[in-house]
Amino acid sequence: VVTMAAPTMEERKACWDARDEFWQCLDRHPDDASTCETLRRSFESRCPQQWVKYFDKRRDFLIYKKKLETEGYHPPEAAGKS
Repeated sequence: VVTMAAPTMEERKACWDARDEFWQCLDRHPDDASTCETLRRSFESRCPQQWVKYFDKRRDFLIYKKKLETEGYHPPEAAGKS
């Protein structure tokens, strides 16, 4: 049986620091994520894969939430209207 040990405090901090650096890079270069590719690889190598997936979803949600707060909710046009 393979059990995944929980990351140590140092490993968690390394993961979060790598995530924060990557996210800050994305914030600085919103139109060119490729600029942040090295930081992305560092983030992926320092964090468990499930965490990377979670943080990616979390970032998308936070961006969406911020957009809703600043622009308000605009429902999509109903399909099939003519």
